[in-house]
Amino acid sequence: MAIQGALPVEFQTVFPHGAYALGVEAITDFETKRPQMDKTTGLPLWAVDVIDADPEARGKAKSVKVKVAAEHCPTLPDEVPGLPFRPVEFEAMSVMPYVDDSGRRPRVAYSLRARGVKTPGGNGAASRKAPAAAGASGGKDAG
Repeated sequence: MAIQGALPVEFQTVFPHGAYALGVEAITDFETKRPQMDKTTGLPLWAVDVIDADPEARGKAKSVKVKVAAEHCPTLPDEVPGLPFRPVEFEAMSVMPYVDDSGRRPRVAYSLRARGVKTPGGNGAASRKAPAAAGASGGKDAG
């Protein structure tokens, strides 16, 4: 099969109504208690907590995590006056389907990743890429 690993996907495909960031934190390896590293790039992984702006999204699909591989913590866009959350877009997104068998019955879930975080509609100058994150793939967990 020609498909190996995560599948590239456009931000608008994943979040057609937009997305809002709640915060970002380092992902820690459960067993070693050390920062979890991206297997492709060797860079630390960061989880951006995101709310999907889709009015039809419910339950686990409403709040997801997008993983970003970067040497340093990705910088979120500035707050927008009058909004409780920070609007964001993700650059170079990819999705990795997997079987989640932690519930009563197995289901297909998706892990989302991105190479960078930016202000919605921002061009290269307004972009807030994660430093040295080129080549990262996949990273949001949605159910």
